[in-house]
Amino acid sequence: MPLISKIKILLEMIKIEHTVFAMPFLYSGAILAAGGIPSFHILTWITIGIISARTAAMGLNRLIDRDIDAKNPRTSNRALPAGLVSIGEVRALVGVSLVVLLIAAVMLNWLCIALYPFAVALFVVYPYLKRYTWLSHIVLGMTLGVAPLGAWAAVTGSLAIVPVLLFLAVTFWVAGFDIIYAYQDLEFDKSFGLHSIPKRFGMQGGLLMSSMFHGLMIILLLITMPLANLGMVFMAGVAVIAALLAYEHRIVKPDNLEKVGVAFFNINAVISVSFFVFIATDVLL
Repeated sequence: MPLISKIKILLEMIKIEHTVFAMPFLYSGAILAAGGIPSFHILTWITIGIISARTAAMGLNRLIDRDIDAKNPRTSNRALPAGLVSIGEVRALVGVSLVVLLIAAVMLNWLCIALYPFAVALFVVYPYLKRYTWLSHIVLGMTLGVAPLGAWAAVTGSLAIVPVLLFLAVTFWVAGFDIIYAYQDLEFDKSFGLHSIPKRFGMQGGLLMSSMFHGLMIILLLITMPLANLGMVFMAGVAVIAALLAYEHRIVKPDNLEKVGVAFFNINAVISVSFFVFIATDVLL
């Protein structure tokens, strides 16, 4: 297979376009920490870091779940189960990504190096959790929540309450929409003994918990506002995010899951970008 075609398959396998979920939170954390636009050095290495981190995380997910993916009709056509890439190729991709992530941490500061094992541990642990507990949604959220936390550490070389609150806000946001996404595999999870919040709490209970997680996100953002010296522009952003989340829950019903894909990608991509735009505008103005 030509190299270009192989690269395209690998990029599709790791869903490179979904990096839009993490990057805005990464840059938001950096801008808040710097009180403006960070240096070119920091922007370069946190960007390299987030791309390599997400590549490693998705590669590990596909590797660890390859047998499950092969049995699930929704995922059986993914690159690994379909034989479009080999296990060795994905392992190499993960290995290179983890090395690049470590280099990015070294190029930033000692705290980023110290956070490296924590982030990698999340990447490795998350794929296994669905075999044992419905809390996997929260751990998935944590894997994206480290983006603003890591960006703050990169800029300041320290941690504070603001990045911790952003870490929690992103964690509950991701966990909330991942619950909705998990409804697509509810019957499969039941058949194969996998765990999820929809399986544990049912259709109504799962959607209620998703709503609660998203409500927690809004509360955490409001708590962050005075601590980060943010003003009315950010408040307007929180209102926009709350409205988008309300719409997301309005279009996904227990008896109608046709718009799960819209709720998962389209709306949450807008939420992520909106978050950055409002924070950047507030800080820079």
